[in-house]
Amino acid sequence: MSDWYEDTYDAERLLGRSNHAACGWRASHRAHCGLHQPDGTLRDRGVDTNPGNLKALTKLSGNWIDRLRERQPMRELVLDMDSSVSETYGEQEGTAYNGHFGCTCYHPLFCFNQFGDVEHSLLRDGNVHSAKDWRAVLEPVVARYQGRNLRRYFRADAAFANPELYEYLEAEGFEYAIRLPGNDALLRDIEPMLTRPVGRPSHAPVVWYAGFLYQAKSWNQARRVVAKVEWHNGELFPRVGFIVTNLTRPAKRVVRFYNQRGTAEQWIKEGKNAVKWTRLSCHDFVDNQVRLQLFVLAYNLGNFLRQAVLPQSVRHWTLTTLREKLIKIGAKVARHSGKIVFQMAEVAVPRELFRAILEGIGRLRLATAISG
Repeated sequence: MSDWYEDTYDAERLLGRSNHAACGWRASHRAHCGLHQPDGTLRDRGVDTNPGNLKALTKLSGNWIDRLRERQPMRELVLDMDSSVSETYGEQEGTAYNGHFGCTCYHPLFCFNQFGDVEHSLLRDGNVHSAKDWRAVLEPVVARYQGRNLRRYFRADAAFANPELYEYLEAEGFEYAIRLPGNDALLRDIEPMLTRPVGRPSHAPVVWYAGFLYQAKSWNQARRVVAKVEWHNGELFPRVGFIVTNLTRPAKRVVRFYNQRGTAEQWIKEGKNAVKWTRLSCHDFVDNQVRLQLFVLAYNLGNFLRQAVLPQSVRHWTLTTLREKLIKIGAKVARHSGKIVFQMAEVAVPRELFRAILEGIGRLRLATAISG
């Protein structure tokens, strides 16, 4: 819960309030919740950050996702991998200047499924390449889904255009669409499409698609490449993009499938805005690794709430809205014989919605108890 509060300052203040103290949120529990001031360390607060515990914490997100999918089975698996930036402002271990982002930062790597759940994440030094350690993130996820009767897909941007990754995905039975940086050889293959359309330019872009086989020198075999060429009114040169893929669907549908990976960037923004997972202000790198995993668990809990608990009418809520209206909100709890009453303002959450949420949580707890 603490990770729903920006850099834990609000949570530290709330711990001192009488209503939280009455619920058992005493100062002695701060360490167990990961609550600390930025100049401290998790170990100083009693949180064990040894490699074994960190490994178990990293696997916890996947375990939670598996439990949720027991109630809501999936027909296919779509994995989106992307890196992000977590700016740093002190002497944190592992921080470095990243020229791409133009700041001093960490450079974490995330793997999402199509529902927005973080399947796996890894904190990395600030100056590493976007695709570094992709195996450490992707392999545990692939291993969890082995043996399941699912069609499996993978998407990533041009930073992950790596023949080792192609070969790995093909060996594991994944269908993939990965952005491919352009070069002279690829442009020669679509040379007829690079000629400006004849006639008066239209206000709407003129878009052409093509698919062809291509083999770079570093590849062990030829692979399908899909090209998209867009001519925009008023622009001298076309916009050209390439995607390497083993999908057999038409070129236009391959591009449409790849473009859907933009949702991963939105999920990263939600993690930054709602649970503040960029606030990695401990000095030791291992402490910040633990903090990132705690933030990811908080993010996944919020995303599970949207999928399995919230009524259909409000599942479009962002995690920021969810935090402000359901998590970070004051209420008075009145206990009477045989019932508990939550006294809260209906401006944020009407009583019918709150009742539906409590019923959803009850169903989820019952299903978890039965399956457990």
